[in-house]
Amino acid sequence: MSQYVEEREGGGYYIAGARIALDSIIGAFKAGESPETILRSFPMAGPLVRIYGAVTFYLENKDKVEAYLKDQGRLWQEMAARQTDLPEPLAARRREAKETAPGQA
Repeated sequence: MSQYVEEREGGGYYIAGARIALDSIIGAFKAGESPETILRSFPMAGPLVRIYGAVTFYLENKDKVEAYLKDQGRLWQEMAARQTDLPEPLAARRREAKETAPGQA
């Protein structure tokens, strides 16, 4: 693989030595963020050379990583579709808590 990205059990790609998914780094990169900005958003992915390494891994394996990202997106959509609404009493308590939280208008 790479010294900056590792494929873990179950097929997920992560920044080597961190709990940060490659998805997060590449999503930010594709949104136009610089590696320095990405590091500020994900300091546990550092040092900076790992961010550059992850981006390089993506660029060198673009087809493979894009297929992985597409599959991850599909999995997220499936999970969201299975998500159930909160029971009404719990939803009401949640709304009430948000309305009475300090700093809320």
